[in-house]
Amino acid sequence: MQADESSTELDAGGLEAGDLELRLEQHRTELTAYCYRMLGSAFEAEDAVQDTLVRAWKAFDRFEGRSSLRSWLYRIATNVCLDTLNGRNRRARPMDLGPASPASSTLPAPLPEVTWIEPIPDGRVTRATNDPADIAAERSSIRLAFVAALQHLPPRQRAVLILCEVLRWKATEAAELLDTTVASVNSSLQRARATLEASDVTESDPARPMDAEQQALLARYVDAFERYDMESLTTLLHEDATQSMPPFAMWLQGREEIFSFWLTTGAACRGSRVIPTVAANGSPAFGQYKPSGPNGELEPWALQVLGISDGRIVELAFFLDVERVFPLFGLPLQFAG
Repeated sequence: MQADESSTELDAGGLEAGDLELRLEQHRTELTAYCYRMLGSAFEAEDAVQDTLVRAWKAFDRFEGRSSLRSWLYRIATNVCLDTLNGRNRRARPMDLGPASPASSTLPAPLPEVTWIEPIPDGRVTRATNDPADIAAERSSIRLAFVAALQHLPPRQRAVLILCEVLRWKATEAAELLDTTVASVNSSLQRARATLEASDVTESDPARPMDAEQQALLARYVDAFERYDMESLTTLLHEDATQSMPPFAMWLQGREEIFSFWLTTGAACRGSRVIPTVAANGSPAFGQYKPSGPNGELEPWALQVLGISDGRIVELAFFLDVERVFPLFGLPLQFAG
């Protein structure tokens, strides 16, 4: 994907208001993906894109067409993101904050929303395409682990890496956007790559398309979880699987620790219903409703995002802030039966 697509170029004048709005809106999905990788929050990304498009609308009479409209919008979006990140602590996942805890640990106090990487529906950040390679690349670059790894980079390094490694911009194009030199871009890119390599997460890690085998695995998982059948679940979870539960910093590693937690502290999840929803961050996702109402009614409990590798579930991320994430994923806040 190049930064200077001729199809996005237009002159500064001669557009009706509706035409300009349409041309700007055509870039919303890719700008949301860019801002999400920069900020780690679906809600902040959408706010940043809205701010970008409003700024572009207001300043369009000063757009002289020396670069493509797309490049100009990325310049504005980058400045919005850098302003948002100025002086702020990075968002993280529980495993970024400390070692795994034993299942017997007492749940710590929840941490504020701004602490956490938040999930995002695939449809908000991926383009409609039938090319399996494009689909895999886009899913890989929005995975929770990759977005979390990006947050370890200083904001400008983060922008350089996303532009050059994910979006495949040339160093000259990135340098022009960031008002810096090609040498500076290449230096930032080298340092950013080294940081990501140290985290053992790269954008090029494969994201396998959903196939019949994975769909069967997920169907078995839903059935076993709703029956709370640990024996069946044993065959589905990798022995080194992890579980995290934002807004709690506590996380678990290992199938036995996860099951021990589910049968003790997490035993209230017995009797839950698990409803499939749209994919999150390139991974299958489900809304979990557990019996917690006054008369045992099912109430929303968690958005489950599952990581799959080699035919096993290797990660369970439970996002408990249902008031925020359920509407984002089209899940009702009341169980419909």
